[in-house]
Amino acid sequence: MLHNKFFTNGFVMLMITAGITLTACKNNQSSNEPVQSTNASTSNATTANNNTNADALPTFSIKDANGKVVNLKDTFKGKKILVNLWATWCPPCRAEMPSLQTLYSTTDSSKVAFVFLSMDDDFNKALQYVKDKKYTLPVYYPAQELPQLFNVEGIPTTFIFDANGKIIHQQVGMGDYTSPEIRQLLQ
Repeated sequence: MLHNKFFTNGFVMLMITAGITLTACKNNQSSNEPVQSTNASTSNATTANNNTNADALPTFSIKDANGKVVNLKDTFKGKKILVNLWATWCPPCRAEMPSLQTLYSTTDSSKVAFVFLSMDDDFNKALQYVKDKKYTLPVYYPAQELPQLFNVEGIPTTFIFDANGKIIHQQVGMGDYTSPEIRQLLQ
């Protein structure tokens, strides 16, 4: 009986640790330590209702897979934009990629732009990872210092902006991007 109690407690601790690990990784390329959600009793997703300039899509230069530098705000003006901050060294980032690929593949690109912003030290690692996995996601890399909004503590972090550049959704940590709620936000 005592053995079962220790096994059960050990299993519960292992599951809690796994849950924390799958929440988010520290946004620091030199560290793979997980970041725990600030409020584990509620969803990590938030829908923004009170928009300020801090909630606005920043003017920010990013580099695409071909080396072309574009401005995030100007290039995708008039579209909803999903920005996902991720890295190859982040297990939760890699774990959510299949659902992001499904969302990307099934969303009208004339209405929605996708920006998968690699936080890797070496952009080539991200490009190789996407190629190896046969993902068709549009991968970008910061061409300048991250704006305050994207200077997040943990990744993956995903923002969805409306066509006017206001945040309508933010997900800190791994998410399911095949949900009806996400699809509706992108309509």
